[in-house]
Amino acid sequence: MTPEDLKERISTSEFSFLTSRSSGPGGQNVNKVSSKVELHFAFKCSAALSDREKELISWKLRSRINSDGELIVRSQSERSQLGNRKKAVERIYVLISDALTEKPERKPTAPTKKSRIERLEEKHKRGQIKKMRKEGDLSSENT
Repeated sequence: MTPEDLKERISTSEFSFLTSRSSGPGGQNVNKVSSKVELHFAFKCSAALSDREKELISWKLRSRINSDGELIVRSQSERSQLGNRKKAVERIYVLISDALTEKPERKPTAPTKKSRIERLEEKHKRGQIKKMRKEGDLSSENT
């Protein structure tokens, strides 16, 4: 499921926004403007998501869910509150999209015959080089 599909299904009216003063650089703007945005989404109450989708979200995004069962996203990278609000909305759609897409299971594969032969040949070459070094050390010590 893509973020665009979710934008059609989940309305932004289901989100609640909290604003506060942002930290970090920004000069006087940081001290006087509440540009940091915290987006809360009570996904368990959402009619746009099925029970299976709600389970997946609560399992895969459990570190982002607070004790009230709300999915939380914060944004403070932009100077304006509107910019941070847009970023937070985009980010939550991407997070939910990633949580709902099931990744295919990896099938283990064995190395090919040619790669096994090449590996053994390389090991043999390295062994020969080390053997030559050893023989060179012995001859220099005996003289």
